[in-house]
Amino acid sequence: MAAQTIPVDDFDLVIIGGTGDLAKRKILPGLFRRLCAGQMPETARIICAARSDFTQDEFKSFVREALEKFVKSKKKNKKQIEFFLERLSYIKLDALGDEGWEPLAKTLRKGVIHAFYFSVGPSLFAPLAERLLKHKITNDNSRIVVEKPFGRDLASAQALNAELARSFNEDQIFRIDHYLGKETVQNLMALRFANALFEPLWNSQHIDHVQITVAESIGVEGRGAYYDKSGAMRDMIQNHLMQLFCLTAMEPPATFDATSVRDEKLKVIKALDPILEVDIVRGQYRADGDSPSYQDESGNPDSTTESYIALKANLSNWRWVGTPFYLRTGKKLRNRASEIAVVFKDPPHSIFADSQDLKGNVLTIRLQPDEGINLSMTIKEPGPGGMRLTEVPLDMTFAEVLGDDELSIPDAYERLIMDVIRGDQTLFMRGDEVEAAWGWVDPIIKNWEEKQAKPAPYDAGGNGPDDSLMLMHKDGRRWREV
Repeated sequence: MAAQTIPVDDFDLVIIGGTGDLAKRKILPGLFRRLCAGQMPETARIICAARSDFTQDEFKSFVREALEKFVKSKKKNKKQIEFFLERLSYIKLDALGDEGWEPLAKTLRKGVIHAFYFSVGPSLFAPLAERLLKHKITNDNSRIVVEKPFGRDLASAQALNAELARSFNEDQIFRIDHYLGKETVQNLMALRFANALFEPLWNSQHIDHVQITVAESIGVEGRGAYYDKSGAMRDMIQNHLMQLFCLTAMEPPATFDATSVRDEKLKVIKALDPILEVDIVRGQYRADGDSPSYQDESGNPDSTTESYIALKANLSNWRWVGTPFYLRTGKKLRNRASEIAVVFKDPPHSIFADSQDLKGNVLTIRLQPDEGINLSMTIKEPGPGGMRLTEVPLDMTFAEVLGDDELSIPDAYERLIMDVIRGDQTLFMRGDEVEAAWGWVDPIIKNWEEKQAKPAPYDAGGNGPDDSLMLMHKDGRRWREV
């Protein structure tokens, strides 16, 4: 099944930090795939800016190597690569000085959309916004894209929002969370709101609990210095898992537009109960054979930063009261997997004598690997000999249904960048939403810091600390195997 492509208006996209790892692995390959898919105007231009002393030819060689390495599409060919490279140019730019800003202003065309992707550290967001305004590079139709982390607590997020607001309106600021660009995340909304099957059951009367898991099999590796100042709560819970939580729990928006969707997500965060200390577990992976510990990889032998979090969250609203949401995320775990599992309640009465060991229906939305949706169903086991029940999956793996070529299922970044050009903020975080999320996690982090709490150790390649199992066991539940 071929994916439908909707072209966007002509644009000039400026990637500040255009020689960095994110630009090389995600942004530039994603833009190339959109060009191959016919979604990008042939006249669109990409201007990369950074501190490196690249000539135009050297920069294009850098991009060519990135496309060869990170674009796997079978439809890729040299002609397309050369056509894409013709759309690119490079400018040496000083983010904190004046070098390069005047040439950048002269390079941008009039009458097209201007988008500025800040593919740099968060400390540069505000200075970059100020320089764009100072050099009169932006207009009312300009947009900026900022990566996470958006602040490290409520106060810093509020300060950053205020700084960006001095240069841009809220509808020009796109706070990107690549999890919201994943095909499965958007299908969660389609599943709930475009089908009559699930929404009547999407409440505490029929759902026992929800598990949201983002597990990684690797450690912090080259991100140790950054991660040691962040930890799993700031790096994952406050943004990625919170967004998945909101989309799972929110009320149906009046319309599918940025304002309505984000209003409903904000209501979810505001309905969250303060988290109890007994309902959260922190962990840090230790050395295991040849596998180094978190402290080794972070370079901090005394670090108390968590690499694992498991918590139980409750919502005080009519739809979800009494239905807990269990969130967990960690590094150096057994498998790499991200999923939302909606566990339905068992039938109130079973007429089958041998059904004690059967589990309830589970709707699983897989984000990675192998994006797709799975619904476990109970059926009669084939064959004679009475009524024996068994579980079978109703499985829709997107690669099987839509094709496994990269052009059929766009990467999250390329989808979100095209939404920036369209001016569609539905899949981006609003300023008050970011602040509300920080307002919920701040007291938790503050409590750890005041008590100088140490995370529980866990073995690399396992399932996290033993205490995380007890978090579920005390409620008569257990974590799903991922």
